[in-house]
Amino acid sequence: MQARQDQSWMEAIQQPPKALPPEASHPRPVLVDDDGEPITTAAGWQLRRSLLRSLWQQFLGSIPGPGGPPVPLVLEEDLDRGVRRQLIRYEAEPGIAVEAYLLTPRQAASGLPGVVVLHSTVAYTIRQPAGLEGPEPLHLGWHFASRGYAAICPRCFLWQHAPADRIGDAVSWLAERHPGVLGMAKMLFDAMRAVDLLTSLPQVDPSRIGAVGHSLGAKEVLYLAAFDLRIRAAVFSEGGIDLGASNWDAPWYLGPAVRHPGFPLDHGQLLALAAPRAFLIIGGDSADGDRSWPSIEAVLPVWKLLGNDQAVGLWNHRQGHPFPALARDRSFAWLERFLQKQAQALPEPPGAPHPRATGP
Repeated sequence: MQARQDQSWMEAIQQPPKALPPEASHPRPVLVDDDGEPITTAAGWQLRRSLLRSLWQQFLGSIPGPGGPPVPLVLEEDLDRGVRRQLIRYEAEPGIAVEAYLLTPRQAASGLPGVVVLHSTVAYTIRQPAGLEGPEPLHLGWHFASRGYAAICPRCFLWQHAPADRIGDAVSWLAERHPGVLGMAKMLFDAMRAVDLLTSLPQVDPSRIGAVGHSLGAKEVLYLAAFDLRIRAAVFSEGGIDLGASNWDAPWYLGPAVRHPGFPLDHGQLLALAAPRAFLIIGGDSADGDRSWPSIEAVLPVWKLLGNDQAVGLWNHRQGHPFPALARDRSFAWLERFLQKQAQALPEPPGAPHPRATGP
């Protein structure tokens, strides 16, 4: 009975709120072609998906992908209540190092599920998910490792290449190194390199990879799930799924173009790229919540068309922007449901790209 109660919230994640708040906006219809005609087949959606992916890639800009997975250098290591925690450094781009925490069960067996945990906007960055600093519910890397996952927690480039109080310097660094590439594209590239490393570990099952992030980390999760087919289940907490719900126009994300009248892209399109893989929006009625329902309503037909209609939804804890303990527990339950070892392979659309497309 207790297990039933613990899982009952999943039955409500596709229920619309009683009323939409006035700030809610509606993304464009997703399952229609350029002529406004409905798309009714998986093959038709794949054609549309390829076009949307290409349009988003053109907008973001791209960074050439390296040839193989990065090789980690262990800088520090400790044991914390049955979790092995390693501070590692590895090459993301040629000559550009990234630091991350890698957390695994001390008695790690083979076939572990893996999770990429992306930190929020805090000066102590990766110490947060590693369980070393900050609110306990956000010690997600440590918590997942304690539950039998391998967790990688990479540092966002905004703090990797500039002091914590000078994010603008990181934006300038990126503009000089990769002219025309948006900050969100760099975040996506680095997150995919973290997946490269995670899936290369001998103890990790590369078919059981998830991603979790809160606030800034949620923004990165959205793009990672959309562009990297290796992510089988994702949790997006209070990132602002709608382009008008958060500071997506900041120069370290997408820039001012997203506020221009007639901007042709929206996050309903981007979220649909994740179908049919599992994607949960967690809101607190701050950046996400009841106002986020139109995004679920817009993409749900894609999940239904692809035969995995229970794998997308919205859960609202109504506690504002923080990440409460119950949100942590919902994140565990979501990934555990969709990354089970015995779970059947998801139905991919015909002609889907290779999971590690070079992309942004």
